[in-house]
Amino acid sequence: MTVEEKHFNTYKEGLDLQFLYDYCMEHGERRTMERGETLEEAGEPSRWIGYVERGCFKYMVHNDEEGKDYCTGFVFEGEFVADYPYCLDGDKAEITIEADMLCVVRVIEGAELQRMFDEDMERMRIGMQLMQNLFKMVYARDLDYYRYSARGRYRQLLERCPQVVQMLSLKDIASFLNITPTYLSKLRKEITFERKED
Repeated sequence: MTVEEKHFNTYKEGLDLQFLYDYCMEHGERRTMERGETLEEAGEPSRWIGYVERGCFKYMVHNDEEGKDYCTGFVFEGEFVADYPYCLDGDKAEITIEADMLCVVRVIEGAELQRMFDEDMERMRIGMQLMQNLFKMVYARDLDYYRYSARGRYRQLLERCPQVVQMLSLKDIASFLNITPTYLSKLRKEITFERKED
């Protein structure tokens, strides 16, 4: 990402996670994962945290009543992927984490990160700040469903992270925005037409 590009996931802002990056790069198991391969499965014990060297992962949740999956988030190159904080204690994963394309990731056991937090007060503080930042990010996204229309949420995504919109499939973006791909396609055409008129 260039300096001008904004991050899709804001949880890292103001945090120094260099220790975690270094540990993943030095001790992590390097995995190459094909599109559709899962790092974590909802309902199974959550075990992994990893640094994404290449590719993109998506977070999926299944709606039993509708019999379909919804995309709740994405993790890109240069970010950490995990069902956090469930991975720290091996609790049941709430989401399925799936490679959205060919990915290279350095994974460690979440229990290793918990040990790093337990052994160092500064890292423990960072762990607590990480939890706060994740909560704020997810809470803001939840509130955006009430603050903005689907059009507004899509505009926001375009303004904040245009590079992300170019990387992802129409289906996954629509799922993330909780709209149909057909409606997203219509929004894209309308917004593109509006920009040409400006």
